[in-house]
Amino acid sequence: MIKGSGRQIGLGVVVAVCVTTFAVAENRPQIETGYNSYGYPGMIDMPVATSRPDGELAFSVSSFAGQTRTTLTFQMLPRLSGSFRYSVLDNATGGGADTLYDRSFSLHYRFADETTLRPAFAVGLNDFLGTGIYSSEYIVATKTFAKTLRVTGGLGWGRLGGVGGFTNPLGILDNRFKSRPQRDAGLGGDVESQQFFRGDAAFFGGIEWQATKKLKLTAEYSSDDHPREDPFAFERETQLNFGASYRIGPMTDLSLRYLYGSEIGVQISTALNPKSRPNDAGREPAPLPVLSRDVTPAAALGWSGTIEEQKGLRARVADLLASQGVRLHGLVVEAGTARAEIENLAYPQEAQAIGRTARVLSRELPASVGRFDIVMVVGGLPVTEVSIARADMEALEHDFDGSWKSFARARITSPTGATRPLPDRYPRFDWGLKPYLSPSLFDPDDPVRADVGAQLDVSFQPAPGFELSGSLRQKVAGTLDEATRVSDSVLPHVRSDFTLYDREGETALTNLTAAHYFKPGRDLYGRVTLGYLERMFGGVSSELLWKRNDSPFALGLEVNYAQQRDFDGGFGFQSYDVATGHASAYWDMGNGFHAQLDAGRYLAGDWGATFALDREFKNGWKIGAYATLTDVPFSKFGEGSFDKGIRITMPISWLLGEPNKTAFSTTIRPILRDGGARLDVPGRLYNRVRPVQKPALQDGWGRFWR
Repeated sequence: MIKGSGRQIGLGVVVAVCVTTFAVAENRPQIETGYNSYGYPGMIDMPVATSRPDGELAFSVSSFAGQTRTTLTFQMLPRLSGSFRYSVLDNATGGGADTLYDRSFSLHYRFADETTLRPAFAVGLNDFLGTGIYSSEYIVATKTFAKTLRVTGGLGWGRLGGVGGFTNPLGILDNRFKSRPQRDAGLGGDVESQQFFRGDAAFFGGIEWQATKKLKLTAEYSSDDHPREDPFAFERETQLNFGASYRIGPMTDLSLRYLYGSEIGVQISTALNPKSRPNDAGREPAPLPVLSRDVTPAAALGWSGTIEEQKGLRARVADLLASQGVRLHGLVVEAGTARAEIENLAYPQEAQAIGRTARVLSRELPASVGRFDIVMVVGGLPVTEVSIARADMEALEHDFDGSWKSFARARITSPTGATRPLPDRYPRFDWGLKPYLSPSLFDPDDPVRADVGAQLDVSFQPAPGFELSGSLRQKVAGTLDEATRVSDSVLPHVRSDFTLYDREGETALTNLTAAHYFKPGRDLYGRVTLGYLERMFGGVSSELLWKRNDSPFALGLEVNYAQQRDFDGGFGFQSYDVATGHASAYWDMGNGFHAQLDAGRYLAGDWGATFALDREFKNGWKIGAYATLTDVPFSKFGEGSFDKGIRITMPISWLLGEPNKTAFSTTIRPILRDGGARLDVPGRLYNRVRPVQKPALQDGWGRFWR
């Protein structure tokens, strides 16, 4: 810990950085918004009113005076960002060895943009859903000058109202704002809204200078009084902070700070944006060009539709589609129309598979065929039929507005009747061997643990709509089995004994199921799944989904009977069993946002509801959050008060730049307890059906000609 000579050291750091700045000759720098030590848009410790680019996902780690804050921040909307933070505070309460492990959430909303005369304005909530260690609120304004200089000033409450505080100006409107109620010293996880913008307020501010394209210098006045850390972890000698941030990569910054006249701090922040793939447009093969009917291939000349001709046509079309990443299930040519049943194996956007199929059909079908009916098949079920005029394919391939014109002229409906697969399409057997990574986060004994190993996936489809599948994992290395914490849950241990599954299941059958998918009506979809449904439970699950092809809404009903599996991941069961079920409502809100509400009974026998909101990008990225509230009291639920989490899906195609429907998904939970736990059934209907229906096709139709 640096003490007595702090001011001299701070001056030396600033002078050295300034000298370095003038020595670096880089042209036309432009200031950018950074992340502060709490991981949301800010300077050093204080916030700013500007925002990061829409869709950006950032990860930052900051450390000073025995505090380490690890933050994940998502720019959910152009104006709104949300942060999840995991903090380790050494010696935060005195005693020499006390360590706090804290999870907290923040929101930052820019409600006014900067103009020529007016600064940008933002409002924020910090640690509004946690134990309250960092609990604070703020209103902040930021103005940029000459593209390289940025000045910020704001008003803070709570922790940000601790130094230089004065009577809350909001008290003029309501006397209740003058005092800040004490936060309940409970289990965390509840929203203490009665504290928002209450109590004394204090001013903070700062200045940022983008010296070069890579180097930014910052000085700020902090209103944070660090009530838990001072004087146990460090001593505040001044409220002035100084810092330098250097860009060491395209979206990675390394920052060095001199804080509160006594401490040196360091931070690294890195980000990615799902909108911008690392391989630009990708390395997918170019599509086949549309072939006009005046140059019909020799194989289609003299077409009479005999059985042998149909057989040869199907073989050629199947081979060409396979080279394009599309599986042909069936092909029938009659009365000037071709009906092709296909399954997209490669492209995140189903519209791209439809476009490539139409191109192949234009090259192989006889001139008498004037319309292509392309049926999207999922799990052996016909979900969507896209009817395209062959003349439109010929006319619009090179049209500047060909994408929207082709969508407007296509007819998209729910098909009637069953699939008509080719004789050699069933039975079908698929298998794959891949690595797996299984992380475990936020255990106070060791906040980061993980296992790595190999996973064998097998699938057998004897007929359309029937599927036998399973996954077997073999651990190769890892530390999950080192966890020693024992569940203290007073509820049935449906999830909180996860450490026992990690310890005893080095070789584990994670699932082994038989499933039947069917369509009881034009807009109805059904599923029945039997077997070892997930790592912890086996049983039987049934589901019914209503989803019109052109509607953004859907309704579902699921009923399950489940029994708890043995810890070793084998074939045995324990004595605990439960009947669960949910009624679900789905809403495609547009612009990539999807909302879902599930209400019913959970694995521990509790009743309640789960609300989830996800943002899906056109390249397959998904980032979202969920929260579950049930009839289990917060005190009985335990630490965290209720189940909540952040879920992220990254498509492999975004990373590799090649067509691939495989994706890596993970759920970040602050803590895993038993309340609000839902059965994890593979193959749920909504996520299978929605991506190939009209609203999703419209969102991705820009890739129809790709």
